[in-house]
Amino acid sequence: MSAATGPTALGLDASGLRVEYDGFVAVADTSFTVNPGESFGIVGESGSGKSTVLRAICGLAPRTAGTVRLLGQDSAPGSKAFRRQVQMVFQDPYGSLHPRHTVDRILAEPLAIHGILDAEARIERALEEVGLGTGFRFRYPHQLSGGQRQRIAIARALILEPQILLLDEPTSALDASVQAEVLNLLEELRRRRGLTFIMVSHDLAVVTHLCERLMVMQRGQTVEMLPSADLAAHKVSNAYTLSLMEASTGFKRRAQAGVATAA
Repeated sequence: MSAATGPTALGLDASGLRVEYDGFVAVADTSFTVNPGESFGIVGESGSGKSTVLRAICGLAPRTAGTVRLLGQDSAPGSKAFRRQVQMVFQDPYGSLHPRHTVDRILAEPLAIHGILDAEARIERALEEVGLGTGFRFRYPHQLSGGQRQRIAIARALILEPQILLLDEPTSALDASVQAEVLNLLEELRRRRGLTFIMVSHDLAVVTHLCERLMVMQRGQTVEMLPSADLAAHKVSNAYTLSLMEASTGFKRRAQAGVATAA
């Protein structure tokens, strides 16, 4: 597995991230660097803080401490320039799309916010990139399958032409056969566009297949960083990481065969 090498790829550096809710520390002093064009995975049990890290990066969770900066571009977190370069794909494709908006309006909205005028061409190109035709433009989310809705969510994230995608369990709400299709789509988009991925998943087979490096989290803190190849080869000594592997049904078989035999 090799990193994407797009000429304008950006990386990201997060230092000392801390997120608290009414005194509860969801993320404590977490630091990591993601290289331009790299696919970086974050794993851990439910409640470990992995999704909160993504939300802290893009401003959906308020940071009580820490910094986030892009590598290769001077953009302040929260600025329009930062938001154009860092986009997020959420876990639930139905919940993340406005139920009363057509696909056309869903895709046009971020363009309008950023004052981008060539909406027609961008919408058509985004739909084709995710394997959907222009005939989907005037459908509503309830008229789409789960896989189609997630493709629309990916198209919405891509339409601003970002360099970094934050992927929060992007396939966990989908059937197994559809998961493989969406994962293959993401990998193809990464190669074609030279994207940098930061991906959260509870499925160790998925992250070892798509990511070069992994950060393991427990109770809001980083347990360890390791190459995904070490996890796939079971070259792991940390007790918590081993417990995650043991709890992942069929991890060894799936990791060796590839995600849903889609590779």
